[in-house]
Amino acid sequence: MTTPVTVIGAGLGGLALARVLHLHGIPVTVYEADASATARSQGGMLDIHPWNGQPALAAAGLIEEFRGLVLAGRESYRVLDRTGTVLLDLPDDGTGSRPEVQRGQLRQLLLDSLPEGIVRWGHKVTAVRALGEGRHEVRFADGGAATTSLLIGADGAWSRVRPVLSDATPTYVGVTSVETFLFDGTTRHRAAAEAVGAGSLFALAPGKGFVAQREGDGTLHAYAQFVKPLDWLADTDPADAAAVTARVVSELDGWAPQLIALLTDSDTAPVLRRLHTLPVGHRWDRTPGVTLLGDAAHLAPPNGEGANLAMLDGAELGQAIAAHPDDVEKALADYEQAMFPRAAEAAGEDVYDIMLGDDAPHSWIAMMSDDEQPS
Repeated sequence: MTTPVTVIGAGLGGLALARVLHLHGIPVTVYEADASATARSQGGMLDIHPWNGQPALAAAGLIEEFRGLVLAGRESYRVLDRTGTVLLDLPDDGTGSRPEVQRGQLRQLLLDSLPEGIVRWGHKVTAVRALGEGRHEVRFADGGAATTSLLIGADGAWSRVRPVLSDATPTYVGVTSVETFLFDGTTRHRAAAEAVGAGSLFALAPGKGFVAQREGDGTLHAYAQFVKPLDWLADTDPADAAAVTARVVSELDGWAPQLIALLTDSDTAPVLRRLHTLPVGHRWDRTPGVTLLGDAAHLAPPNGEGANLAMLDGAELGQAIAAHPDDVEKALADYEQAMFPRAAEAAGEDVYDIMLGDDAPHSWIAMMSDDEQPS
């Protein structure tokens, strides 16, 4: 196959696709809005699953390198109530099958596996236009454009590629997350670090709670989560860290100080993330020359599957293109036929109804006790 593949988005899914195509000698260009690989934080910890994420990395020829990134002891989970009482403690006994790595390191592994120049930084897409016969024009914020006969949208929740395939747009799920970071947790934030433990913490109550993880360098990466309408905090300047923190803390009367500290002791300004989803079972009619992967195709509330699914999407799409280099439409059809039901199944139960519903934290404990441990 000599026609270059154009990928929009250098996240895990887009890079997994690019890596598999590169292994098969298929030319590929990845356009990414960020100015560089280090332009912004790449999120926290990911558990990489044996049924999707790990096979994707194996297809990319990176499974051994991946194992070198695994953080020992992080497959531990604990559930607390609002008073800080530990209700469930599941230490990492070394038998887990979902090793934890840091997203940024995993992304860098994929980037390092690609030749220089495949990823073109600083290319923010503003619009995509169908030209007919499977060709598309991609326009960039700097006024430039690219034309391609094989376009892959790996550009996340607010994909600019999706509109050429589907009218679906993300809708708010009713949960707003407030993200914070506490650096050097063991030495500088001891009480909070003891609450988080060695791996992942869930401190929950009906309608609100904390999820936190201990990262590889001891950073405590936390999300305070609230069941709130979309306009919650709309009257607060998001750039005013003190005001945002005060408003959020006011929702947590009676919560343990070591949990409140995950907000008040943050070494970074709080970041509001309003969680959105595409309809479960989202799909589109086969459209020549274009498809989607990852959140662009099947955005769902965080449930531990998103990054894993994106990488498997990328790997399987790359393999399909390599298997049918002279019949791109066959490749795209085969990929979509497998991807659509897989994504719908992975959406599963409403994680936030279990996590923050009326029976929290006991509903979450019951789920974890049934060996359905989350990310």
